[in-house]
Amino acid sequence: MIPTTTAHSGLTLPVLGFGTYKLKGRAGTDAIGSAIEQGYTLLDSAFNYENEGSVGAAVRASGRRDELVVTSKLPGRHHDRDAARVTIEESVARTGLERLDLYLIHWPNPGRGKYVDAWGALIEAKERGLVGAIGVCNFLPEHLERLRAETGVVPEVNQVELHPYFPQEEQLAYDREHGIITQAWSPLGRGNDLLERGEVVEIAEAHGATPAQVLLAWSIARGAVPLPKATSPDRQRENLGALDVALADDEVAAITALGRPDGRLGDQDPARYEEM
Repeated sequence: MIPTTTAHSGLTLPVLGFGTYKLKGRAGTDAIGSAIEQGYTLLDSAFNYENEGSVGAAVRASGRRDELVVTSKLPGRHHDRDAARVTIEESVARTGLERLDLYLIHWPNPGRGKYVDAWGALIEAKERGLVGAIGVCNFLPEHLERLRAETGVVPEVNQVELHPYFPQEEQLAYDREHGIITQAWSPLGRGNDLLERGEVVEIAEAHGATPAQVLLAWSIARGAVPLPKATSPDRQRENLGALDVALADDEVAAITALGRPDGRLGDQDPARYEEM
């Protein structure tokens, strides 16, 4: 059993999940099915990943539907309330499941200024039973404050870019204060040199662990839920091994100290980035 963390609403999620970005078609279904077999119960997807069908197929084939938390996300081009309503219905239909367990707004797209309308559609979808819990991705405190002020409903989850080069200390603190579960996308850095950093390698050797396990354990120790993607069963098992790595406070601090002002993986500042 993977330990869990709890949101202000009482929603509980495992402290380690499985990312499905780019896992499509039969190969994607097989990889997701393997992850379920390894013990992952939180599955992350999105309308824009174009793989909700593959996720749903893996979930149905597993025979473990009631144990799984299936997530998808609303794209920026469908923030208008009516469009959002239909898109959520389509997401559910694509999976072939009766409902989704968690649904998120993928990006705030503040330039369009429609994310409150989209949030209203998510609230409605939860009331209709189409989704079990609702949240957001890449929302800054000012975006979250606006949702709370205009709707009275605080997201249960905020999924953000979070890794040692971009440790998100202020965002983590805000989410924690408001009972919002922070999920971490790209927790291993996706293509940068984090896995080869001497500080990380040294800590891994001290724990008899791999660098990837240390990076995931670092996220968990800080209260974030990492969502690593892995296609092979061996790598999937390796990532789950992060649950057995207990980092000391000074080790967590040493990894956090790798953060830098230009630590984002790309030019995706939620204050101005527009995702469609």
